[in-house]
Amino acid sequence: MSEDKVFNYEKAEKLLDPKRQETVPVDKVFELLQLEGKEKVADLGAGNGYLTIPIAKETTDRVTAIDLQFEMLELLEARAVDEKLTNIDRMKSSLESLNLPDGAYERTVAAFVLHEVPDLHQSLVEAHRILTEDGTLLILDWERVEADQGPPINHRISANHMAEHVAKAGFDVEVGHLNEEVYYIRATK
Repeated sequence: MSEDKVFNYEKAEKLLDPKRQETVPVDKVFELLQLEGKEKVADLGAGNGYLTIPIAKETTDRVTAIDLQFEMLELLEARAVDEKLTNIDRMKSSLESLNLPDGAYERTVAAFVLHEVPDLHQSLVEAHRILTEDGTLLILDWERVEADQGPPINHRISANHMAEHVAKAGFDVEVGHLNEEVYYIRATK
């Protein structure tokens, strides 16, 4: 992964800005994930846990937070300790080669990370592999439009282009938008 595309962990607090709730409402993420409270979830590119922490509060099973940067996982761990959460596992890994068993997760989320990976197809194949037969992958990412927040436009992947990649990895695809800047893809096996 090229260094210019990886989110700088020194700016991690920006990811927890309360204004982010307007752009990415956690309740809408829960609705799209169809969490019932007992799912095993993998958070791909978890960062400092913007979604990991709330998901861990919503499920009685394990949540695996995966990130390329150990520093992000340390920040997530500190937040989990503060929240007294004990159902979060952390794993430093690229998304192209996950050291996780086949069919182990009912839900997987990849929020604002797939535009950063060097091999998008392989990352999606891995997400498909780790999901149960009726599992769901939820992708949130920046639409390819000029915006005040998010990465430069040349780093973004449009919803339509992402949907094509997701379908090629073997998923059924539903595309929608949280707002003009952020799309979601609900991908099912």
